[in-house]
Amino acid sequence: MEVYETYSAQETAALAQKIAQDAKPGSVYALVGDLGVGKTVFTQGAAQGLGIKEPICSPTFTIVQVYESGRMPFYHFDVYRIGDIEEMEEIGYEDYFYGNGFTIVEWADLIADLMPPSCQKITIEKDLEKGFAYRRIRVENGGLP
Repeated sequence: MEVYETYSAQETAALAQKIAQDAKPGSVYALVGDLGVGKTVFTQGAAQGLGIKEPICSPTFTIVQVYESGRMPFYHFDVYRIGDIEEMEEIGYEDYFYGNGFTIVEWADLIADLMPPSCQKITIEKDLEKGFAYRRIRVENGGLP
């Protein structure tokens, strides 16, 4: 497990950018954290790391957004509004999770049973005592427990 501390949204995005630059096709990242901790900021940084220039918005209502303008396809999931696992099956999540792209799943803990065992879990936490923009980011191998 690696632990990072960031003190601004820009630092959080830069960390994600570095992670994405080093990522291989088929990488899946499970983003976990409370509302407003910076999951989408992290995702936007990752997209930059893949060379994607277009705006990255959270696909809260569409569940998945696909970007193909970077060095590999980027699949951005936001499963916050998933009511039933069958919705993931209807989307064909396995094609994304086990494909040749880079996948980030916001709120991945809500679909923990579907996440690949090889995914990396990224937990983002606030600590207001260290500042409003402070984030503690843990990167763990081996999926979700």
